[in-house]
Amino acid sequence: MPSKKEIPSTKKPTLGISACLLGEEVRFDGGHKHDRWISGTLSEFFDLVAVCPEVAIGLGTPRPPIQLQGSADNIRVVGSKDPHLDVTEDLRQYGNKMAIQLDSLCGYIFKSKSPSCGLERVRLLPAGKTSPNREGIGQYAAAFTKAQPLLPVEEEGRLNDPILRDNFIERVFCYRRWQDLEHTGVTPAGLIEFHTRHKLLLLSHGVVPHRNLGRLIADSGKRAIREIADEYIERLMQTLKRRASRRSHANVLQHLQGYLKRHLDRDDRQELTELIEQYRLGRVPLVVPMTLLRHYFRRHPDPYVTSQIYLNPHPPELMLRNLI
Repeated sequence: MPSKKEIPSTKKPTLGISACLLGEEVRFDGGHKHDRWISGTLSEFFDLVAVCPEVAIGLGTPRPPIQLQGSADNIRVVGSKDPHLDVTEDLRQYGNKMAIQLDSLCGYIFKSKSPSCGLERVRLLPAGKTSPNREGIGQYAAAFTKAQPLLPVEEEGRLNDPILRDNFIERVFCYRRWQDLEHTGVTPAGLIEFHTRHKLLLLSHGVVPHRNLGRLIADSGKRAIREIADEYIERLMQTLKRRASRRSHANVLQHLQGYLKRHLDRDDRQELTELIEQYRLGRVPLVVPMTLLRHYFRRHPDPYVTSQIYLNPHPPELMLRNLI
């Protein structure tokens, strides 16, 4: 369940980060994996909390390397050169501990391929075999994400994909808004207002989940609000993990265009229609039709559209929609 502690709206959202990604020399060889987009760009908009579970459990720096061994459903974390070294439970316990300690995080970026922090496709050596596979998951990350299943998480390597980067940051800010709602106390009216603001954002991730969440909200007066809220946020975060396609974005853009039909002349309508189609075909990025829409809505404001998160899901300075 999301944290009840105070999360002032003026405070930056907080991200957990594998410490090596911030340039800290905590890797087994005494080096780092500094990611300048994380330490530079993201640090302007987020408070970053560095964590190195391997150092935290006492392995030191530099240290003998560790690896995953066993099967996907029975993973052990052992020394690569000293198989008698087994830190599996230490990493899992530390993951559980930090999930409690960092319960106000809005997201977490893990180091890929790490036997402690990798979220997927980590090198796993099957017992009794010499050929590794990529079926492993870092055991600190596994414990942390199991304890905080709603938290938006990603690996730094996947964030090089502009679509995945936009998706992750979109989920982070959405989860932050949910934490703010939790802090003030979820009421039927508050939940309806939250859902209303996110309608078009949800629509960009699919018509069916958008419709299903709307039906869940419609039942808010028939069931306990806490039960509805818990189901809502679980389904919302799962929905937002789906990549929004150009087709679905174009659907939302056309929906927004409908609110301007009485305000634009034929030439302006035609220009906007053509830009949306150019975006759908992959010839211009999403920021192009969205910028024109924002321009028209500044001239012809609509209360419903103004309330929608979709037009400003994250700070424009991040320029995430300039590349998708």
